[in-house]
Parts: sequence; structure tokens; C-alpha cells
Amino acid sequence: MADTEKKPLPKRAHLITPQGEQALKDEYEFLWRKERPRVTQEVSDAAKQGDRSENAEYIYGKKRLRQIDGRLRFLKKRLEIVTVVDRLPADLSKVYFGAWIELEDEAEAIHRYRIVGEDEIDLKRGYISVDAPLARGLMGKALDDEVSVRLPKGEETYFIVAVHYQQPAWDTGGTSTAVFEERD
Repeated sequence: MADTEKKPLPKRAHLITPQGEQALKDEYEFLWRKERPRVTQEVSDAAKQGDRSENAEYIYGKKRLRQIDGRLRFLKKRLEIVTVVDRLPADLSKVYFGAWIELEDEAEAIHRYRIVGEDEIDLKRGYISVDAPLARGLMGKALDDEVSVRLPKGEETYFIVAVHYQQPAWDTGGTSTAVFEERD
């Protein structure tokens, strides 16, 4: 491989926070215990109406059942392979998986992010993938570090002004108050 060619970056393990794992489990339970039985009943009722080839409710219901079953298979496989990160790092002033980070850019604007697994990405809340260029550039960096990160829009420089491992007050979108449990 020539020096000018870029090697693809390796994917991280399938990491997830405890809340992310719980969200996947909750979705699985909802689909399996509530949504699938409801749609199955609707399909059964529609089938009793006669000619299935022109019965839109039957056709749509069968399609919806296939979608639900596909999502259930996906969730089951994901839950089998994810690694739940439920411990605090040894150095709480450094950026690791699960951290909430506040960054100041060169224009002195504050940006807030949380580094999460691919199943938890929520850009509106600032939840970015551990595989995102910004997260990769921040990993292992410490509070008060200046970090230059190559992003799709170009090189950006940030100053790390805060690192949290418990949900900060500015993250109001969730329901949990603590993300990690300290374990021996």
C-alpha cells in the first residue's frame, strides 16, 4: 500500500452504556409483548374479511409483522454482541467511552457531547459515536487539554473545559441521573 493511501480505521468493539443496553431491551420487550401481538391480532381480523389479495389492512399488517420480526432479530443479535461499559475509568479527568464533554472552540463557543456506542447516537442531544472522528480525537485526552481534530469540514481545535461521568445538568433529554456504577 502506498504511503499516500489511507488505511481504514479499525472499528471499535460494540460498546454500549448501561442506558443504551436498557433502551434496546425495552424496545425488544415492547415489540415482542405489545406491538407484535397487537399487529398479529389486526392481521387475523383482516384475514377474516375475505379476499386477502385486495385487503389493504391484511397486506399492510403482514408487511408490518415482517418489519417487527426483522427488528426483533436485529435487537436480539445486538444484545448478544454488545459490551456494556459500566465502570468508571481510573482517571476521571480524561475522556473515555461514556464521558460527557464540554469543548470550547477557537471562537469561544461551547460544544457539549457524550461519547456513546453506535446504537445510542442522538445528534440532537450531542450523543456521538465512539467511532466518530471527534470522539476518536478526544479519547484519552485530559481536562484542560487543547486538541486538534481532523473532521470532515477540516481541522478544528478545541479546548476541553469539562469532563463528566455522571449526567450533567445540561443533558436534560434522558431520565437517568447516574450512568456508571463504581465497582471493585
